[in-house]
Amino acid sequence: MIGAGEPIAVLEGVSKRYSGVQALSGVDLQIRRGEVRALLGKNGAGKSTVIRMLAGAEAPDTGTVTLSGTVLERATVQGAHALGVRTVFQELTVIPDMTVAENLFMGSWPHGRAGIDRRRMLAGAEEALHRIGVDLDPRRPVGQLSIADQQMVEIARAVADDPGLLILDEPTSSLAAAEVERVLATVQTIRAAGVAVVYVSHRVSEIRRVADTATVMRDGRVIDTVDLAGTSNADVVQMMLGEAQASTFPVQASTSAGRVLVSVRDLAVEPKVHDVSFDVREGEVLGLAGVLGSGRTELLQVIAGLRKPDAGRVEVDGVRVDGRGLAAALRLGIGLTPEDRKNDGIIPDLGVDENLVITDWKPVAAGGVINGRRLAAAARRGIDSMSVKTHSPATPIGTLSGGNQQKVVIGRWLHAGSRVLLLDEPTRGVDVQAKAQIYALLRDLAAQGRAVVFVSSEMDEINLVCDRALVLAGGRIVAEHLAPHIETDKLLLAAIAEQDREEVR
Repeated sequence: MIGAGEPIAVLEGVSKRYSGVQALSGVDLQIRRGEVRALLGKNGAGKSTVIRMLAGAEAPDTGTVTLSGTVLERATVQGAHALGVRTVFQELTVIPDMTVAENLFMGSWPHGRAGIDRRRMLAGAEEALHRIGVDLDPRRPVGQLSIADQQMVEIARAVADDPGLLILDEPTSSLAAAEVERVLATVQTIRAAGVAVVYVSHRVSEIRRVADTATVMRDGRVIDTVDLAGTSNADVVQMMLGEAQASTFPVQASTSAGRVLVSVRDLAVEPKVHDVSFDVREGEVLGLAGVLGSGRTELLQVIAGLRKPDAGRVEVDGVRVDGRGLAAALRLGIGLTPEDRKNDGIIPDLGVDENLVITDWKPVAAGGVINGRRLAAAARRGIDSMSVKTHSPATPIGTLSGGNQQKVVIGRWLHAGSRVLLLDEPTRGVDVQAKAQIYALLRDLAAQGRAVVFVSSEMDEINLVCDRALVLAGGRIVAEHLAPHIETDKLLLAAIAEQDREEVR
């Protein structure tokens, strides 16, 4: 039986169209109290639009949205809030310079005679954190917390007002295995209190552990709602992709890579990276596996010229690049896709075209002025080569799905002719089909002689794209594996075991 409680959210015949694109078509959906409902589908399937409908951020063109028995006559976030809906989005919205307590009560700080009643605020924060099983100092600035703890603050803020429906949009996409466990445990605590949870994630194995049921969407329609216990992963993927299912297979053998293009020697970035040395060759996809905090991002930032190392050296094609800044790295053909796509990877209000060519304006300019015809041609090449789904090259990139945004971020470095691609979590929040397209693209780029460094917290994807994998733990390389012998369990065991030993030291 799907859902044992009373319905708390009902969508009936909901359709929505944006700028010529049909986002939803006749969607019927019912969420019951006390159930965890997974919402599955590739990017562009309509999941985000459903979330916006439930959150009161969008109104349907046709159909009705009913929350806690009340039809939402006019789409407002305040109206949905009043009916018990809270949403935690994929990208964090906490304010780093504010304390945990201030973030939890942001916009509704308790007041006393002398202004904000900080004693009441701290007590309320401690109670909210306790309710979801989290032990954090409410006086601590959020910017000093790990990403996992910041995510917990987001969730605590959402449940502080006793919601009936909590929507979690990719809550673990930036977390490694250990941090994911905390989020899943928190969801179970919330569910036990009778709160309905809509849980959006691309990690099917994770969904199976936390959700009772799953609604699968494709092309703006609900394909089915199923009990997960009786549905295989293959069935779920088939429903998500339909006839367009992408097949992905592990790399069968390490390529015969060419000469060394990137050389890292005795690199230290305190306090995260210690005595790291490795090479990356032309035609090679090198994986860097490890949990959050292992030093992967810091390594990429040094190679890309974004930060200076405390010791060691980095050479690209025999030329030293460490400490010389981003411009020097760019001249040597280094491109970096950052981990935080929203804040560091895109300019949301600019078009897809401008975001694609931002790394090198010269090919699209004439006399120092952007030439519209050249810009359009360059954008079309990038859109076609990366299979970006967009209504127009001028469409603001912020309106695209996460997977399409990521393709544009990678594509800008191809436009710049980069020889070394440093990809920090390039498949974060990306659906199954888009992941397969990115894997195939990276294999093609390596075949063309580029060197690719692929960082991922999802260790089960390392063997799908990499010729060689290094495991980074506690800021040190602790293991190395060559395709076809890159095995997820070995990568994870090396990362966790060594990380545990590092924390004890």
